[in-house]
Amino acid sequence: MTLQARDATPPILIVPGLYNSGPDHWQSHWERDLPGAGRVEQQDWERPLLGDWTISLAEAVRQRPGAILVAHSLGCALVAHFARVTGGRGVGGAMLVAPADVNREGPAGRLLVGFSPIPRQRLPFPSLVVASRNDPYVEIERAEAFARGWGSEFVDLGRAGHINVASGHGAWPKGRALLNRLVRRVTDDARQKERKLVRAVGVEPTLLSEPDFESGASTSFTTPAHLRLREGWSS
Repeated sequence: MTLQARDATPPILIVPGLYNSGPDHWQSHWERDLPGAGRVEQQDWERPLLGDWTISLAEAVRQRPGAILVAHSLGCALVAHFARVTGGRGVGGAMLVAPADVNREGPAGRLLVGFSPIPRQRLPFPSLVVASRNDPYVEIERAEAFARGWGSEFVDLGRAGHINVASGHGAWPKGRALLNRLVRRVTDDARQKERKLVRAVGVEPTLLSEPDFESGASTSFTTPAHLRLREGWSS
């Protein structure tokens, strides 16, 4: 008996922060450039309500099971809340860029009070936090503390502002390389889980193609999220 993998690759789901991400933002570049990428749409980008935003994210994940979330600013806090409420069900991994400190003072801080406190529990999926030393919306030490609590890999970009258009980050190719690295980590974890499954039930898996978001090249991989038994059984 063998296991058959569906012909699918992990989808990318863009999770913007306050006011959404405009057409020149790296999130919008990636949404346009990455095959099958989508965006979480919120009813009100200017007055965020945690409950409403969480429901929108949950629906988007339901439509893209196994998605890798690519969040910016307030979107990072949303992912942390979503993981606490749902246990991260349906999420393959998360890249969390410039996580906004929702406890800061000022007009924007008052808009974000409903997202406070940010959950600090370990995320139940592979994750990567990318932060800047001169981000006006979060101190680097605070961003690193988020990463420790979430169990995330931490990347210090140096003086990169809020990692947005205003700080000179358009298509942001270095960020794409970081995403590619996270995708490899997610698929490596999937391989390990599948090997355990193969040893447990004594079946041979078929292979999928692993996406390379930088070059478009592929290698082979298997993922238990897309397995189906050939002999009349389904996972």
